[in-house]
This record gives sequence, structure tokens and C-alpha cells, in this order.
Amino acid sequence: MANHLYQNDLPDGLDLGPIVAIDCETMGLNPHRDRLCLIQMSGGDGDCHLVQVAVGQTTAPNLCAMLEDPAVLKLFHFGRFDIAALLNAFGAVTAPVFCTKIASKMVRTFTDRHGLKTLLQDMLGIDISKHQQQSDWGALTLTPAQLDYAASDVLYLHQLKVKFDDLLAREGRTEMAQACFDFLPTRAQLDLAGWPETDIFSH
Repeated sequence: MANHLYQNDLPDGLDLGPIVAIDCETMGLNPHRDRLCLIQMSGGDGDCHLVQVAVGQTTAPNLCAMLEDPAVLKLFHFGRFDIAALLNAFGAVTAPVFCTKIASKMVRTFTDRHGLKTLLQDMLGIDISKHQQQSDWGALTLTPAQLDYAASDVLYLHQLKVKFDDLLAREGRTEMAQACFDFLPTRAQLDLAGWPETDIFSH
């Protein structure tokens, strides 16, 4: 496994394959207030490609082309937040997508624990550290520990997707899950537009 760190955008010609696991690190959980600092990606080969975002940066052409490519499935854990963060930063609507947190909530109804650390432990026997989760992602120079932490959030999502594909099929919820995944970009847009907590489907 290797981490590849880039500044501002993915390099020209980099092909991460048909399914790309993606996660973001920000200065906080409010996309309007807290800037996007880092995007980490993996094609499922054990390597992680990380893009450090500069203060005030609003474009990343190669990254956005991949986010919007209909032939590339973007794989997230809690994609709602990451899709909103990417949309707010670059104006790119990420699609199509798959979210392991949504999949977990649809098939692991025997538990209320759907965090990535729990899923990796329960389903793959992998233990990841969350020690760097609340570190300063806006630092000019990121530490090796930060990069390793960021990488751990995407390196195993392909394996989780395989597990969840089987479980969704077993429980007869594949079609419903796909409809949820298809709605995620719109859900992110609703969050940014001012309806993060309101259930617009309620009476």
C-alpha cells in the first residue's frame, strides 16, 4: 500500500478505474462554514490518492471530471456529507454513487451501529484507528499519521460493497437501496440549500 499526495487536483491521465472509493476531510461539519481540505480516493488496489485543497480553491478539473463521469461509480461511507462538501467547494454533482452507511442501515437492522470502524470490524475483521479524526486538516503540511488515517477511510470500501451487494440481494432490498443512492446527490443539494433537518416528505 502507498499514499500518493497531490496538490489542488488529480494529475492528468490518472485512471482510478470503474469504482472509486472517496472520502473527504474538512475543518468541521458545516459545509458552508468549514472548508474542504483533503479528498482521498482509492481504486480498490490498496493505494490511496489524496488531493490537498488550497484555501480559496474553487476548481479541480480532473477531479470533477471523475466525480461527474457516469461510467465511474463513486463509493462512499456517509456520502451525503462528502457529496455536499464537494458540491459546495467545486460545484460538481457527484454521480452515480453507492453509500455503505445507507446499505448498512437497510440490511443491518439488528443494530444501530453503522460507523465505518464498526462495519470494518464486524464484516471484514479489520481494525482501523480513528485517533486522527479530529486533527487539523487545514494544516499546510499533513503528517504521515494523518495521511494513513485518511487512507484507511477508503482502502476497504470496495470490500464492504461486495458484502453489502450480497446482503441487499439476500434481503430483497437492492432496488430500494439503488433508489436511495440515486437520490443522494439531491439530498446533498437540499442540505446546502437550507433543508438539512426538515423532512420535506412529511405533512
